[in-house]
Amino acid sequence: MKTLRLSVLASKPIRLLPGGLALAFLLVFFFYPLGAILGLSFAEGLAGFWAVLRDDYTWRVLGFSAAQAALSTLLTLLVGLPGAYVFARYHFPGREVLRAVAGVPFVMPTVVVAAALGALLGPRGLINLGLQALFDLPQPPLRIPNGLGLVLLAHTFYNYTVVLRMVGGFWANLDPRLEQAAALLGASRWRAIREVTLPLLAPAIGAAALLIFIFTFTSFGVVMILGGPRMATLEVVIYRQTAQLLRLDLAATLALLQAGCTLLLSLIYTRLAARSAIPLDRLPRTAVARRPQGVAQHLLVGANVLVILVLLATPLVALVVRSLLGPEGLSLGYYLALGENRSNSAFFVAPLTALSNSLRIASATAIIALLVGIPAAYLLGNAPCKQPRSWCGAIFNLIDALFMLPLGTSAVTLGLGYLVALSTPQLAGLRSWPWLIPLAHSLVALPFVIRALLPTLRGLNPRLAEAAALLGASPWRTWLWIELPLIMPAIITGAVFAFTVSLGEFGASLLLVRPDAPTLPVMIFRLLGQPGAINYGQALAMSSILMLTTAVSFIALERIRPPGAEM
Repeated sequence: MKTLRLSVLASKPIRLLPGGLALAFLLVFFFYPLGAILGLSFAEGLAGFWAVLRDDYTWRVLGFSAAQAALSTLLTLLVGLPGAYVFARYHFPGREVLRAVAGVPFVMPTVVVAAALGALLGPRGLINLGLQALFDLPQPPLRIPNGLGLVLLAHTFYNYTVVLRMVGGFWANLDPRLEQAAALLGASRWRAIREVTLPLLAPAIGAAALLIFIFTFTSFGVVMILGGPRMATLEVVIYRQTAQLLRLDLAATLALLQAGCTLLLSLIYTRLAARSAIPLDRLPRTAVARRPQGVAQHLLVGANVLVILVLLATPLVALVVRSLLGPEGLSLGYYLALGENRSNSAFFVAPLTALSNSLRIASATAIIALLVGIPAAYLLGNAPCKQPRSWCGAIFNLIDALFMLPLGTSAVTLGLGYLVALSTPQLAGLRSWPWLIPLAHSLVALPFVIRALLPTLRGLNPRLAEAAALLGASPWRTWLWIELPLIMPAIITGAVFAFTVSLGEFGASLLLVRPDAPTLPVMIFRLLGQPGAINYGQALAMSSILMLTTAVSFIALERIRPPGAEM
């Protein structure tokens, strides 16, 4: 048996070889473009970089990016923490369905969110149309201009589920007897929450808050579409300097500044989590949650259910209803008009062609993300050392952090990196390479694929491989017939997540897509920026198709997600 175990352990280096190829992929397609940005930022030495830092406009944009992210984070926590408590502590009918519904907005493309809020609150939205019909008004009575209010609402719409899952998931395992013990010692309910529960929840709340801050700090589509022309985060300015003003040097310097801020936030998070983590005896969720009792608890549960339905579900329902509401009432007119070129434009691209492009790119993204993510997950899951403080453990922790870096890098920055890296005469022909966008999307999706696979790989019983080897199976046959069926749900989860992320990706596509081959989000963005009821209706119809496709993919992901693959 000892010889058998040695043979199984000896096969581990072979399993680590594909992980090296995954690192090479990251080096070529992620670090090389970022290095191109770094080189362009310092092309003239430090003079150009310091000129950007001395510009008051840079600090105004940076200050606004941080301020709106802080407001978005605070508002999301205020709305989400009561929901996290309700889902952690109470069982009620439809709980799992509502939890899945709350997660759908997180994977919604930004253009769909903009269209959904416009379909509900805009001048031609359902609320205005209803008020005009009810009171026979000639003009829309509700006018909400694009600006900070809509941006904050959209960010809360997006990130509500982050609080619900990260804080609520941790809260659901906390032993309620801790609060009961505090009450026996004379503490009021609010004092017990303030002095016992909140300190224990601090790591989860801090992690959720920082994640929301990073997401909103690098917000692009929401600010671009809903913020108005005068509102700009660093991400939006990077895009405008690249696509509109052709100032790649300035855009590269701003992208470098943004990447530095994101890295600093990640380091702060690491130190905060290390100081705040407290070892606890955690209970299973079924032992903590209970049915609401009394009027107050039923009102609390009902109020949070209402928040989910009004804040999260209503805009999505309004999007579908408004896409069916044409000049002559309910009809499929906008959907039937998706293939029509009413303006006889020579540059017309049928929306169905854009949908086909998106599906093709998303499928290619899922394949690439799996081909890279599975070896990367095996590399991390089969680490030969288990002690995190050893030199070997430190190396594998660094490798893990490297694979997670694309998650903290904005898609616009990544797209800019590809533009700069492919600006040389030798590589210029690759700008029209059909695999360029799937490669960029796969980098965004890669961390999710790895996180879906790692818990399952680390939970595999090594004795299964030993038993297969004892029966004469080769390592390849062992993996094919034993390990692969066990990790298949996690693989499907990663594939669906990569497909969904690619389907709605907007920032990198806007910079890299060819004018004659737009993706669906880019096509929706173009139609929303054009005047005319038919263009607006087509944008709503395409947004509904994209929203339903994304929602179905996410709900399928929820059903097949293996235990421990919470993301």
